[in-house]
Amino acid sequence: MAATTAQSKTPFSLAKWFKSRKGQQAIVIITFSIIPLALLFVFTYYPFAEMFKFSFYDRNYTKVRGFVGLKNYIDVFKRDDCFRALWLSLYYMGGAVVQLALALYLATIFCFGVKGGNFFKGCMFFPYLINGIAIGFIFKFFYTRGFVLDTVLQWIGFDLENLPYWLRDTRINNFSLVGTSVWKYFGQNMVLFVGAMMSVDSSLYEAAELDGANKWQQFKYIMLPSIKTIVMLNLIMSITGSLSAFEPPFVIMSGGGNGTATYFIKMHEIAHTSQKVGLASAMAIVLLLIIFAATILQKLFFKYVFKNAEDEDTGAAARRDKKLAKGKGAA
Repeated sequence: MAATTAQSKTPFSLAKWFKSRKGQQAIVIITFSIIPLALLFVFTYYPFAEMFKFSFYDRNYTKVRGFVGLKNYIDVFKRDDCFRALWLSLYYMGGAVVQLALALYLATIFCFGVKGGNFFKGCMFFPYLINGIAIGFIFKFFYTRGFVLDTVLQWIGFDLENLPYWLRDTRINNFSLVGTSVWKYFGQNMVLFVGAMMSVDSSLYEAAELDGANKWQQFKYIMLPSIKTIVMLNLIMSITGSLSAFEPPFVIMSGGGNGTATYFIKMHEIAHTSQKVGLASAMAIVLLLIIFAATILQKLFFKYVFKNAEDEDTGAAARRDKKLAKGKGAA
C-alpha cells in the first residue's frame, strides 16, 4: 500500500515525457509547425500590422511627417482619382460574372459529352498558363488600330473607318481590357467546374432520365446544387481578383492611361511615384475591407439561393413519397 502511494506521488519527469509517445508526437508537431508559422508571421502578419500603422501617418518610405489619424482614409473617398479607380472595378466585376457564366455553360456542355472535348478543354485552359505580362503585350497588338481584331472584322465585312479605337476610345477601352481578363481566366474556372461536375454520382442522372428530366432540369436540380461549393469559391476568387486587377491596364495601357487606371494601379502610383505611403496603406486597408464585405455578401446570397433549391427538392421528395404511399394504400 505504501509502495503504491509512493509510486503515485512520483514527480513529473520532463526527460521521460520527451521519450514517451505523447512527447514525441508533440515534438514532431511543434517542429513541423514552428517554421511555417514563423514565416507566416514574418512575411504576412507583421508587414500587415506595419502597413495598418502606416495608414495613420503622413509619410514616405523613409521619413514620417506626422500623425494624421483617419485623414488618409477620408482622402481615399474624397480624392477623385482614388474613388474613380474604385468604381472602375465594377467593369471587372461585371466581366467576372460573364466569365463564370461562360465557364459554367461550357463545363456543362463538356460534362454531358462532346466529341473531342479533351482537346477543346485544353485549348480553353491554355491562356491561363500564359504569363500575364505576355498576355498584355499580345492584346496590345490585338487591339491596335489596323491589327488583328480590326483585320478579322474587315474580313467579316466591317469598314475600318467605322470601327472604334479599342484602346483610345474611353467609352469602350475598359470593356476591351475586361475582355482580356475574361479570356485569360474563364478556362481555369471551366476546368474547376468540370472536375466538380464529374464527381457527381452518375446514377442521379440516370434516375432523372428515367423520370423524364431533360438536360436543363438535370443541371438545375442535380448538377448545380452538387457543385455549389465550387461555384461559390470561383465567384469569390473572381470578384476579389476583379477588385485587384493590375496587369491588363498596366501593360496594355502603359500604366493605366486614358482613364483605365484601376485601384491597384492608382495605389502603386501613389506609393511609388508620389511617395505617399500612408495614403497607399489606407487604400490597401479599404480594399481589404471591401473584399471582406463582398465575400460575406456572396456567402449570404448563395446560402439564400441554395436554401430555396434545397427546400424545393425536399418538397418534391415529400410529395413523391406521399403519392407512393397513396398508391400502396390503394393497392
